[in-house]
Amino acid sequence: MRKPYDRVKRLLDAGLASVGLVVSAPLQLVVVAGVVLAAHGSPVLFRQPRPGLDGEVFELVKFRTMRHPDSTHVTDAERLTTVGRFLRATSLDELPTLWNVVKGEMSLVGPRPLLVEYLERYSPEQARRHEVRPGVTGLAQVRGRNGLEWDDKLALDVEYVNKRSLLLDARILLETVAVVLKRSGISADGEATMTEFRGSGDRHD
Repeated sequence: MRKPYDRVKRLLDAGLASVGLVVSAPLQLVVVAGVVLAAHGSPVLFRQPRPGLDGEVFELVKFRTMRHPDSTHVTDAERLTTVGRFLRATSLDELPTLWNVVKGEMSLVGPRPLLVEYLERYSPEQARRHEVRPGVTGLAQVRGRNGLEWDDKLALDVEYVNKRSLLLDARILLETVAVVLKRSGISADGEATMTEFRGSGDRHD
């Protein structure tokens, strides 16, 4: 039913992400990679399996924002560095995910790819977020980002699945620019990033 939209969206994703990779290459390879290497050591990139379309697992690639865990740096809050906070606040850590978009594992717009272990914790309705490719940004990201409760965030993911269109995608991309500039909703209250999702009805208050 959505095949024309899906085909056009995939072409736009591949084209825009390819241009984005080329344009941002000097920034990624020289500036960000150099800063991450100096602050965190190697490897520069963070790689982690994440579920994508239909729950199929792929390897997400981002710039590292945390130290390696050790005896004094165990939690996310302890491992997240000043450099890492800046990269997250500006979304510069997300630039390598454009490669995931080019490969067809992600889209520019869609529900954010979460952890593999969350797959069995979603309600049937929440699991519908995997009916589309995960996105670099999405409806939940422009409606509160990590400041949202889990149920609200996942409800917005499903709302996107139901209402997705090229016009909505364009609007989300434009709103993402404003959100990044405001640096809002980067983390949940009292958290370095976001609390763990434990299942439907989970709250972080």
